[in-house]
Amino acid sequence: MIRKLVLPVTAALAIPLAAQTTPGYSPPSAAVERAAEADVISKPSPDQASAHSRFLSLQPHMAGTPAQARTRDYVIAQMKSWGLETEVRAYKVWMPHPVSTRVWRVSPDPIELKLQEGPIAEDTTSVAYPQVMPFNGYGAAGDVQGEVVYVNYGLIEDYAQLDSMGVSVKGKIAIARYGRSYRGIKAREAEKHNAVGLIIYSDPADDGYARGDVYPLGPMRPDHGIQRGSVMNPNGDPSTPGYPSTENAKRIPLAQMEVPRIPVLPISYGNAAELLRGLSGNSIPQPWQGGLGFRYHVGPGPVRARIAVATDANTNPYKEIWDTFGVIRGTDFPDEIVMIGGHRDAWGPGAADNVSGTVSVLEAARAIAEQAKAGKTPKRTIVFATWDAEEWGLIGSTEYVEEDSLRLRKNAVAYLNQDDIAQGPNFGGGGSPSLRALLRDVAKKVPDPSHEGSVYDVWRKRANLAADSLEPPMGDPGGGSDFAGFYNHLGIPIADWGFSGPQGIYHSAYDSYHWMTKFGDPKFEYHVAAARIGASMLLRIANADILPYDYVEFARTMRRFGTRVDSAIASKHWKTSTAGLTSAITRMGDAAVAFNAARDRALTAQLSTATLKQVNANLLEVERQLTRPQGLVTRSWFRNLIYASDENNGYATMVLPSVNEAIRLGEESAVERELADLASRFDAATHMLQHATALIK
Repeated sequence: MIRKLVLPVTAALAIPLAAQTTPGYSPPSAAVERAAEADVISKPSPDQASAHSRFLSLQPHMAGTPAQARTRDYVIAQMKSWGLETEVRAYKVWMPHPVSTRVWRVSPDPIELKLQEGPIAEDTTSVAYPQVMPFNGYGAAGDVQGEVVYVNYGLIEDYAQLDSMGVSVKGKIAIARYGRSYRGIKAREAEKHNAVGLIIYSDPADDGYARGDVYPLGPMRPDHGIQRGSVMNPNGDPSTPGYPSTENAKRIPLAQMEVPRIPVLPISYGNAAELLRGLSGNSIPQPWQGGLGFRYHVGPGPVRARIAVATDANTNPYKEIWDTFGVIRGTDFPDEIVMIGGHRDAWGPGAADNVSGTVSVLEAARAIAEQAKAGKTPKRTIVFATWDAEEWGLIGSTEYVEEDSLRLRKNAVAYLNQDDIAQGPNFGGGGSPSLRALLRDVAKKVPDPSHEGSVYDVWRKRANLAADSLEPPMGDPGGGSDFAGFYNHLGIPIADWGFSGPQGIYHSAYDSYHWMTKFGDPKFEYHVAAARIGASMLLRIANADILPYDYVEFARTMRRFGTRVDSAIASKHWKTSTAGLTSAITRMGDAAVAFNAARDRALTAQLSTATLKQVNANLLEVERQLTRPQGLVTRSWFRNLIYASDENNGYATMVLPSVNEAIRLGEESAVERELADLASRFDAATHMLQHATALIK
């Protein structure tokens, strides 16, 4: 998983208590559906989940390696054994692997740092198999040295603080701690400020001993633990920006690719201490102090460091990656697609990230396949996907979405994402507001492994909600996982969920089956709970007479975002008005209320299949209308105007990005244009709801 922070969350919402109906279903269909969901909820098995996890995390399986081909073959064999149609799609992508990575403290007291994490005796995976070399994907090859400058988290505001202190990283090696932003932003900012290289380390204050006992005594990162990961900011193969890496695709030269031009390497906090301890210079702002046992200083120097990175970029830069698919064809609406997916690749054994998500997809597939074998086939086509090279920049899913964009834009009903979903007891979920009510309802039907009620009951309890009418907060889909191509690029509604807990093995050699069985999910019950939610969600969407989107909640969420825009504009003392956008969102909300009422009345009667197809075709277009073909001004690939990842953070979500990016740039005339454009797109979405309503009145 690229994005590893806690999901950004919206405030808890007050939701009117719904009648005891199943939105989108006639009463007879609802009864059949409830029985089908109860059946698939009973099928995922902890023993099966454990067996999948043990096999898939047996060894490190980085994208582009034979070990990753082994995971491809396993997934396909499992799906074939359950009677699913299967497909493998191969893409050849520009993805140089490391040949050698080294770091030295040149002065004072020269030493070469030992970068490898090394074995832990009780963790047999770390003993039996070679670990992936410590490196950051897409960092440049090179051999550089210079004085060391500590740049805190390496954020834009951190460099502004350094400027105010009279400290420059030009010609220096920057050292930044992981956290607060995507590592690709850290690389971008270091390069922008003319550093010759960047070292990124995991500070014990963030995921090491300051947070709990370290592995193997506890779940947190030991002093020799490393966080690998990509430092490329765009999504997809950098040699085919915006189009798929098919066999005869045109490849752009390296000089045009959006990848770093400086070497970037990850190190452990044990090694970071060897560089940070000797720094002198300015006193740091107090929030810059980390968890190592000495006072931090900024530098520059007197410590000097050297970074040397060699890759196969000149000899073997292109690697083959493989997406896998299992398919159950629908009966009534076979062209309409409901998809669930998770990535298979990892920087190590990947038991949490993302074997856990792959296991959830597999167990959901097995549950629904057993129903299909018994003659209970879903009305819509269900696709179970596993993606490759997510960790390098969402590459497998992005290439697939770019290759199949016309079919997906026309027929994809929803995409459900499973990424890093079982590493503790704390449930969380999010996605498009149009699918949140559905996720909450399904969570009410799935027992929580704590045996304290349903997943929903425990979720509410841990959210400490003050009133019965409030719902647990849910995350917004900014970016950073495989839903991005579906939602950010095409406007297909998405949902994701999972169970979190304390951990410090992210992207390390210790994200292993042993760690999982000791700390993450020892009984594999949270893997199973996630799979049960996935199977039930898939069936609820696939079997609905009328697609069960909730555009009342969607419009309610948008009104809150509109209020934030109004406040941001007011803080600038501009005369620009948000009245047009507010009115458009209100019209959408009114249309959604009218549609829901018409839908519920119509489903008490018998609607023809032809009418249902027309209604659903209009509903499919609602969120598509909130995309813009030319994309955002800052990033054309991001077409969705409701959510995007923040271009200056990577992990954080930017809501209503076309407007809010213009506000951030301080361009009032651009804000006015973007407000008018966004309002017109809300009106286009409203028109689709009104057309659907007219069809069933």
